[in-house]
Amino acid sequence: MTAKEMISLLLNLTDTKDKEILHSILSTIDEGIHAVDANGVTIFYNHVAAKLDGVEGEEVLGKHVLDVFPSLTVETSTLLKVIHTRKPIHNQHQSYYNIRGVLIDTVNTTLPITVNGEIVGAVEIAKDLTRIKQLSEKLLDLQAKVEPATSQPQPTKGESGAKYQLIDIITNDLSFKHLKEKAAKVAQTSSPILVYGETGTGKELFVQAIHNASPRKSAPFIAQNCAAIPSSLLEGILFGTSKGSYTGATDRPGLFEIANGGTLFLDEINSMPLDIQAKLLRVLENGLIRRVGGTKENLVNVRIIAAMNEPAEKCIEEKTLRSDLYFRLNVVNLNIPPLRERKGDIAILAEHFVRKYNFQFGKLVTQISDEVLELFHAYSWPGNVRELEHAIESAMNIMDGHTITIEHIPQHIAGFEGTSIHETNRINLKPLRETLMETERKLITEALRKTDGNIQQAAKLLNIPRQTLQYKLTKINIEN
Repeated sequence: MTAKEMISLLLNLTDTKDKEILHSILSTIDEGIHAVDANGVTIFYNHVAAKLDGVEGEEVLGKHVLDVFPSLTVETSTLLKVIHTRKPIHNQHQSYYNIRGVLIDTVNTTLPITVNGEIVGAVEIAKDLTRIKQLSEKLLDLQAKVEPATSQPQPTKGESGAKYQLIDIITNDLSFKHLKEKAAKVAQTSSPILVYGETGTGKELFVQAIHNASPRKSAPFIAQNCAAIPSSLLEGILFGTSKGSYTGATDRPGLFEIANGGTLFLDEINSMPLDIQAKLLRVLENGLIRRVGGTKENLVNVRIIAAMNEPAEKCIEEKTLRSDLYFRLNVVNLNIPPLRERKGDIAILAEHFVRKYNFQFGKLVTQISDEVLELFHAYSWPGNVRELEHAIESAMNIMDGHTITIEHIPQHIAGFEGTSIHETNRINLKPLRETLMETERKLITEALRKTDGNIQQAAKLLNIPRQTLQYKLTKINIEN
């Protein structure tokens, strides 16, 4: 039985002894539980909740939630919000001051309590963030004092730079789930991987998740965008430099050496100069790298994952990608679909980003209007998931209420004529059958005109049998 079910049962019990037993059971749960009735008055408050909130239980029981936590309002209290909307709020970060003026940070899951279809209250299960935040801030202060300043921080050996897991990739799309399953399988090997996807589809998210699902997860993960570095510097960054190789050069390891034992992610590989692509091909073949200006070759054990935001065939044709490098990298291919091809994920991704920015901005946005969701499903999302996230972030920067509406959506999306739901009512679409017949009539008439009315030649021009054309002439009433 969940805490919500227990509180609901507590509200329905009439026997005093039964109530005391259930009350004792609830008090043993090691998470903070705070329940209020439909008016916002506290009816249950366990000792863990009291400890988290820095107050005594008797200061809260029987009191209205806003009297005990004066910094909250009807708009910002998760308990009161759930009573008003009748909708649950999951994993919501909340900062507030208690009656003594102490700042409290918690992560709350708040659920409505209904009896016979009527809302009778709400229950909140809270986890403490206050102590964690304090310890984190102290740790950052200590690091700032003891760590020497460096112009170019180097990843620590055995410390991965990847933070995403496969579980972080959110989807309800069947083909995308299959892609995640494929990623989980290929993570167990060291074969090169080539990832293709449009800008904003989440290529690096996938690559980091593969690293963290692999036996290399405790080794370094290094990501480098090949288009972000001038070609004259890229070789030294990848392979390292030897002292004296050029003016001012020092002995410095490249990304291959830094990533040794781990994963090197090369984004926009087609932006890499062809001569460096040839050196990369050699590393893939034998695992040997040579620093710029050096003579010694070093053996490295690095899994290479490359990504492109343009089709490989196009890059090879335009000679921005060597065909031999492509075939060597393309041992495993992951093709990440654009958002427009998995529109069933738009709603859950949007809700995910709402929770993310609720936490970051300290807001209590609880829903996205149906009008906005309809617009989101109609929009083509050229910037893919990244554009959707930015749209939600933009909306939550300017809104004050609890529901994201059209007024909060960036203008380039809200005013997009091809998707605007307001446009639909203004466009008089003809029935599909009527439109097809009109098009067919125009094509046949034009074919007959070009062949001076010769049905045999017109049929050949239209690439249909003569009998079919004869039938269509009768059907659409064209006289020959």
